[in-house]
Amino acid sequence: MQKRSYTSKQKVQIVLELLKGERLVGEIAAENGINPNMLNRWRREFLEAAPKIFDKPEENKARQREEKEQEAERLAMLKVIGQLTLERDYLQRAAKLANRGYL
Repeated sequence: MQKRSYTSKQKVQIVLELLKGERLVGEIAAENGINPNMLNRWRREFLEAAPKIFDKPEENKARQREEKEQEAERLAMLKVIGQLTLERDYLQRAAKLANRGYL
């Protein structure tokens, strides 16, 4: 069985049909050859993205800038955590060696 791919436009049409509430998820999924779980995932993604449609361009830019800043901060913290982990491991080995009389 070959995996079928759907365009964004097709996905939107299918999800809108689902959101009308006139038919069950299983019916729409079967009609379109989609697993009901996949259809539910499309619906969830659609509803999560919907508010962004009405955002003003400056709000989008501000949100993107904030997301980039948060990602940069997260990466900086991961770098610090890595450095501290290396230092801790080094000190633990040194302490073990000192306890054994090697240092």
